[in-house]
Amino acid sequence: MTTETTTVRHDDANLPNEKIVLRVTDLKIATNAGDEILHGVNFALSRGEILGLVGESGSGKTTAGLACMGHFREGLKFASGSVSLWPRGDDTAVEVVELDEVAVRSLRGSRIAYIPQDPALSLNPAMRVGEQIREVLDIHKFGSSEAERSERVAAVLVDVGLSGDKAYQKRWPHQLSGGQQQRIGIAMAFAMYPDVLILDEPTTGLDVSTQAVVLDTIRQMTVANNVAGLYITHDLAVIKDISDRVAVMLRGDLVEEGPVASVLEDPQHEYTKMLMSAVPDLAGRKTIGEGAAAEPESESKATHILVSAGTSKSDDSTESGDGAATSANAPLLQVKDVALAYGKAQILDGINLTLEPGDCTLLLGESGSGKTTLSRCVAGLNDDYSGTVALRGAELARSTRKRTNEQRVGIQYVFQSPFSSLNPRRSIGQSLTVPLEMSGDGTAATRKAQVEEALDSVRLGRSFYHRRPGDLSGGERQRAAIARALVNQPSVLVCDEITSALDVSVQASIIGLLRTLRKEHDLAMLFVTHNIALSRHIADNLAVLNKGTIVDYGPTAEVLENPKHEYTRTLIADVPKF
Repeated sequence: MTTETTTVRHDDANLPNEKIVLRVTDLKIATNAGDEILHGVNFALSRGEILGLVGESGSGKTTAGLACMGHFREGLKFASGSVSLWPRGDDTAVEVVELDEVAVRSLRGSRIAYIPQDPALSLNPAMRVGEQIREVLDIHKFGSSEAERSERVAAVLVDVGLSGDKAYQKRWPHQLSGGQQQRIGIAMAFAMYPDVLILDEPTTGLDVSTQAVVLDTIRQMTVANNVAGLYITHDLAVIKDISDRVAVMLRGDLVEEGPVASVLEDPQHEYTKMLMSAVPDLAGRKTIGEGAAAEPESESKATHILVSAGTSKSDDSTESGDGAATSANAPLLQVKDVALAYGKAQILDGINLTLEPGDCTLLLGESGSGKTTLSRCVAGLNDDYSGTVALRGAELARSTRKRTNEQRVGIQYVFQSPFSSLNPRRSIGQSLTVPLEMSGDGTAATRKAQVEEALDSVRLGRSFYHRRPGDLSGGERQRAAIARALVNQPSVLVCDEITSALDVSVQASIIGLLRTLRKEHDLAMLFVTHNIALSRHIADNLAVLNKGTIVDYGPTAEVLENPKHEYTRTLIADVPKF
């Protein structure tokens, strides 16, 4: 099946250009069954410039990017069109999609280089980083001597802002931070002085400060080496900082293309306008995810049952399940003097914060700042801490296993990857039933009803009960993971980087959903993220962590507009802005 779509062009990108090094013309890719995935895509890459290829998951952007390397994922095949490459110093084009396996392998890593999304997965944990860069040079027979290759390893490490000495080259990947690992990946890609660089979401999962360094490294290396870059992403804010041109993809079609400023400042296609409206802005001038608050498809009792989640146990002083007194005057959640160290490494250093029903506090910080460690202490998933975590005035045991059933139910955790909480072999309904079975409440019939109500509350609907995680999109899986956390009617929801890998439009829908859940169910949230741009769209309060210490804490607007700590000011300055 094919579709006819006219690309909105802000200028004619197909005019002759001596800088063009790779041109994709009318590219069509299909499944082995014959269903078309790309419907005639056209774009060109020029030396010293970066083309940003944006779109949601499933739009075909990664498929198009991999085709530039002559690679097609399992189940897909080249249908028609061309990918023409003009190697440096050669006037004759190479048709990449027509090369045999030996020729295309020779091309990859030498003339066309690739940087993947996850640097940890692209590096061999059993090889020292210098050896991994050297391996690229050995495979493609760089230079004329061992000394020349060793010199190139050291030089390219320095080029990406790392040390080129022997001591650094002998480090293992696990001894490097995420940003350093990604820069090793960049060094490997640039080692052979390629003509084309394909970058597939290389900063997804990185905090804003690390992302800024990596983007700056990519930009500098691209210009300095006169390389043509294709930057694949769903983050339009990043595209503004890194790209010269941008192409927007939707369901296998390229729908809009042109200079970055033209497309972002004056988008013409409705899909581009929708993507831009979903990008969170630090100033909070717009409200993202407004459409997520639609009513469930089917009538249910979800609101009536779940609305008591944040308040049902706090009207008066009562006895908790283990006999500990709770108090109506105490905060819903109180973290007091929480500290944690591994040997000489101080991970958390005297953390204090409170959370009231219906409130959301955003824990912000770079990788390694301690925000996830703190959230796991609150949930009882990490029991090595000192200090106290109290729910409605009752101090909680450090380990979730030693907490009462009522306390375990009261604080629920939503993981970054929904696969961490959804069994791929079970239906969504079966996975959501497990927490109810563990708590020992109700009958099979009442549990099924509660699961269906939870599915309704996250705007999936009870029709998802019999579906499996593999049948769902990324956004649907994350909604199911949230439903799993809600099924036991918690008072506090701990959300750990739950939108970091989602497209901006899907992220917007999840943020809108969480706002609705807070309003409808008086649900308190601890929202862990490195994406400071989300703060105004989800949080009442903002706690900024740096090396295990809260350096700024207060109402979100106050912290953003009058940050007291230099670290907070640096984070704000590093946020990509339109």
